[in-house]
This record gives sequence, C-alpha cells and structure tokens, in this order.
Amino acid sequence: MPPIKVAIAGAGGRMGRMLIDAVLASPDCRLSGALDVPGSPALEQDAGLHAGKATGVNVTADLHQGLAGAQVLIDFTRPEGTLAHLAVCRELGVRTVIGTTGFSAEQKAQIAAHATAQATVFSANMSVGVNVMLRLLRDAALALGPGYDIEVVESHHKHKVDAPSGTALAMGEVLAAARGTTLDANGVFTRHGHTGERTPGSIGFATVRGGDIIGEHTVMFCGAGERVEIAHKSSSRANYADGSLRAARFLAALPAGQAGLYGMADVLDLA
Repeated sequence: MPPIKVAIAGAGGRMGRMLIDAVLASPDCRLSGALDVPGSPALEQDAGLHAGKATGVNVTADLHQGLAGAQVLIDFTRPEGTLAHLAVCRELGVRTVIGTTGFSAEQKAQIAAHATAQATVFSANMSVGVNVMLRLLRDAALALGPGYDIEVVESHHKHKVDAPSGTALAMGEVLAAARGTTLDANGVFTRHGHTGERTPGSIGFATVRGGDIIGEHTVMFCGAGERVEIAHKSSSRANYADGSLRAARFLAALPAGQAGLYGMADVLDLA
C-alpha cells in the first residue's frame, strides 16, 4: 500500500515541527506539503530544516501549493486559519485532522457543515491517553452520581491563548452529558469575591498558565469523606502527534467519497 500523503499546517511552530518529525519517522506516511502564515521565518525553507533533514518539501503560505497532492491535512493552528484551510481542502478533496482549539459555537458549526462534504476528524485533544480518560470520566460521573461535586483543573504553558483549554471543555461536556445537563447550564468558569455556597450540580473550572507546562488536566469528584481524582499529564507533544497520525490513517482508510465528522473516539474505537 502506498504511503499516506500528509500535509502539515503551522509547519514553523512547535507542534508543526513535532508533526513533521512524526510523519518523517512513519514508514506508512509521506510529507507532501507544509504550510505556514505569511511572514513566518520558516517560509521557503525545507520543512525538515529544524531536524537537519532534507525532505524536498518547502514551507509555503500558498494553500493550493501546500495542499496539492495531499490526502490528509493535519492542522493545529488558529480557528481563523483552520477555517481558511478547510475551504481549500474541500476544493481539492483533502481530508482534515483538526487539533486546533478555541473555536466559537458558530465556527464549530462551520466545521460540521464542511464535514458533510469532506471527511474530518475534529478533537480538542489528539492524545490517546486523554481520549481514554474521557471515557473514564463518563463512567465515573455515571457511577458516582450527583452526590459528588466535580471540579476540572487544567494547566498549560504561558503562551496558550485560550482558557479553559479545549480539552478541559471537552471533559466538562462529557461530565455534563453524563449528568443529563450541559455546560451552558451548569458550568462555572470564574470565582471571585463573595461567591456564596457552591451550587449543587455545578461543574467548576480552574485554569493555570505558566512556564512551559505542556498540558495537565485533573478532574476531582469530591464527596463526603472522600475524593476521586482522574488525571492526565503530558510530558511531550509527541503523544498529540501520535494520535494525529492515527487519525490521518483512519481518514485515509475510509472509502472514497465518504464524508462525516469524526472524533478520536471513532479513531480509537471507543464510541
């Protein structure tokens, strides 16, 4: 079977470079394109320069050039950039793995509309471990019941621009659904001053930003006389790259012409 032709968005960034390394190390994948924004110092350089490797693929800001011949685009950029990429992916028939976070409800609706024409994997976190944790959270919320207060604590590096993290929100959505509610109805995202007692059934969020923390998420189920914690800590972005390639393989294996919006639960057969 020929290798999967993969293009990487945000090729000059930390995650983009990690994804390029992962593609180059995978015998069943081939780097077909590398994209970055106009003005990026990575433009017109070999996509493997950071690793001292010659790939023959130069980083470009021209979407049509960077996506030409690709089967799958892996995109960890910004919401506006991702949506611009999707338009060209639809035009060229390129399937997309989206790891970008910080989308508004309207932007998520645009992704869902795109997926009706082109198969797309969209997840707030591509880590295999995090997605297994989502399943554990659902099971814990169902088993422990409403007598346990739920708090979500997340920590990331000082450069992260959205809060709470997309992963924390995904965890909150799973927890809320297990309790038959929504984050809009029961999520608590700020506490300051005289807040009064905790509202029964609420799901609280706390955010830490500092240093070079890659990503840590802890969910606490606080009951009378005991506390259950389920946590995930990332020590490297390599786990996100590994999950992204698994998503790319999932998309490449779908029948020609098959569209749909998929999550990592589909990729990992956790649904």
